[in-house]
Amino acid sequence: MAAKKQAAAATASHKPSSLGLDSIGDLSCLLNQPTGGNGGPLELPIDLIDEDPNQPRHEDSPGFSKQSLGELADTIRERKVKSPISVRPHPEVEGRYMINHGARRYRASIIADKTTIPAYIDPDYTEADQVIENLQRNDLTPREIADWIGRELARGKKKRDIAKELGKSPAFVTQHVTLLDLPEPISEAFTVGRVNDVTVINELVKVHKQAPEEVAAWMDDDTQDLTRGSVKLLREFLDDKQHGGDGDPQGEGGADDDNEEAEPKAKSKKPKEIDPDKLKKAIVVVYHDEKLGRLLLDRRPSQEGLAWVKYEMDGQEVEVDLLGVELVAVMEA
Repeated sequence: MAAKKQAAAATASHKPSSLGLDSIGDLSCLLNQPTGGNGGPLELPIDLIDEDPNQPRHEDSPGFSKQSLGELADTIRERKVKSPISVRPHPEVEGRYMINHGARRYRASIIADKTTIPAYIDPDYTEADQVIENLQRNDLTPREIADWIGRELARGKKKRDIAKELGKSPAFVTQHVTLLDLPEPISEAFTVGRVNDVTVINELVKVHKQAPEEVAAWMDDDTQDLTRGSVKLLREFLDDKQHGGDGDPQGEGGADDDNEEAEPKAKSKKPKEIDPDKLKKAIVVVYHDEKLGRLLLDRRPSQEGLAWVKYEMDGQEVEVDLLGVELVAVMEA
């Protein structure tokens, strides 16, 4: 009798299920797969994810600073990662993933001792997408943008195509291309962080072509502020110096009696002396939301404690709480 019961049990274990579940097969293989569903992000194990070694953000980027990542890690401990990262299958190692964008969230999650991170798998992702992702958040430094543009140019891509791909003007690309081959004094100032404004750097390059020795001597003064205003004054000074010995500005040679008095008067005209202790028009440079900007002193805030800030990178104007604004410098416009 016992033998019959055992045989019946064995037969029953191989009979098709009345619920129609037999076609599902062995579900145990799904237990180790990333979880997700309904079009939502997957929860990927962090130890299966690698950073892209060619990502446009450099290690010395402000977004990768110890303080910045620490603050993000604190937020992740409290609120988790709210915006999933994007990854693609690793091109060389099967079963692993490479980050498309989200390296800061990835690093901060490790600091926060997280073992998984929400992610979308997007295999159709390029370096251009990485640059656009960071560029729209204004997180990339001018040097990082220039380096990426340089790599694209080396691959044979045209400036106009790069501009179109980034959603920027051709002038934007041209300005950053200038950063790839700077004259020595300007390159040094850029490297040490004395000047980061791309417009200022391009203006300096133009003036340097006109008078390299004078510009080098001018920049040799470490106390000299390298701003749009100061470079404009330098250019005007060099222009005046270049044309100062031309004599008669109209080139007429001899002058009649009526012009004899006017000519010495024009020559004797001197530039107005500037009081070094006074600012003709002040610019207040600030740091807010990990971006440099300046206070718009001529724009009225909606209430006390707020102020309008214009970011340097994209010209965006936002009203912010002054408690979150760090004063960087007060300089001549």
